[in-house]
Amino acid sequence: MNMLHSIATTEVKTSILFVDDEVNVLSGLRRMLRGQRGVWDMHFAGGGQEALDLLATQPVDVIVSDMRMPGIDGAELLTRVSKQYPHTIRLVLSGQSEHEKIFRAIGPAHQFMSKPCEPDLLIKTVQRACGLQHQLHDEKLQQITSKIDSLPSLPRVYRELVQELESDDTSLDRVADVIGSDLAMSAKVLQLVNSSFFGLPHHVESPKHAVSMLGLNIIRPLALSASAFGEFKDPNLAGFSLEDSVNHGLAVAIAARKIAQQETSDIEVVDDAFIAGMMHDIGKMILAVHLTDPYRLAIAMAEKESIPLWQAELSVFGTTHAAVGAHLLGLWGLPNPIVEAVAFHHQPSATNIECTEFSPVAAVHAANAICGQGCDKFPGANCSVDGLCLDREYLSSLGRMDKVAGWIDLLRPEAVS
Repeated sequence: MNMLHSIATTEVKTSILFVDDEVNVLSGLRRMLRGQRGVWDMHFAGGGQEALDLLATQPVDVIVSDMRMPGIDGAELLTRVSKQYPHTIRLVLSGQSEHEKIFRAIGPAHQFMSKPCEPDLLIKTVQRACGLQHQLHDEKLQQITSKIDSLPSLPRVYRELVQELESDDTSLDRVADVIGSDLAMSAKVLQLVNSSFFGLPHHVESPKHAVSMLGLNIIRPLALSASAFGEFKDPNLAGFSLEDSVNHGLAVAIAARKIAQQETSDIEVVDDAFIAGMMHDIGKMILAVHLTDPYRLAIAMAEKESIPLWQAELSVFGTTHAAVGAHLLGLWGLPNPIVEAVAFHHQPSATNIECTEFSPVAAVHAANAICGQGCDKFPGANCSVDGLCLDREYLSSLGRMDKVAGWIDLLRPEAVS
């Protein structure tokens, strides 16, 4: 079965800590989740300090916290947990009126749910997050991805966003354009839109669409006060450029969408292909910024041995940027088709799913291979099917291998509007 669609079954129960200062809320959670006692080891704390005292003696897999609590509130609690217990999955379960406090938790929290929360949604959110956490076995990498609260944005784009948000005639369309041009900012707004807290529809066309759904009342404090968007601190890593990564991600996103539009009438597949294409290399950003020295070794190995970078990453880290990026996006609650496409964009046959339907995985895989061969944005005249690094067995199983030449023509610079 696909590792992104299944939860490994073990004899060890998942340990979960629920934190709320209202006794009635905790009692309601106990009743609501009674049926989970066979698979969850549940703990309940009546406030932030009580939760920290419990964690000191009983580390947990997941913490689910309210925001508005006296003393140590939810944002401060989750911030402390992220530093002291980075492997713990951090979820917010809070009231819809608490937007201001939610902004403080944007960094340390993985996902947000609103009260009242249906039992099925809470259970599925916890199960999926735990399943994703178990996939990344390397302790050091788990620690890095668990601590991620913001991703590096291009300084030029970040300054442009701040300038636009502080303007007297701020335009939501212009803000959406700025955020949509940056991988880190796009990832953060997608995290919010795919949470249940804001009560927004789950199908998102693009990061720009996500911005329009959230609106300026949420985007402005998010960007100006919550520090969710951080300026890029150049790690001075030869062979890595954030700007090149951003440009490549945008190119793959556009290419994946055009390929998907040609192959399916399913609008969700088309939209998911675009978002997954944009996010497919976000794991490189994480590794380059947070594990600079070992990533330098991986880049050097790939160049010296003439092997793909992801294979060198596997030798150095025991995992790849694709797995790391998918892991983080999954923890942030992005839909499975997007997470799957990011995880398997180099080796789609590794999904082990018998499927004949065209999917975002196929679109992003092909788009990444094609866009990696030509000019800065799209393949040039010298791009050929024979020269592409493609999972031919996978594309053949979909009946699409003979379509690749047409996709190349579709994406030539003169054919792209």
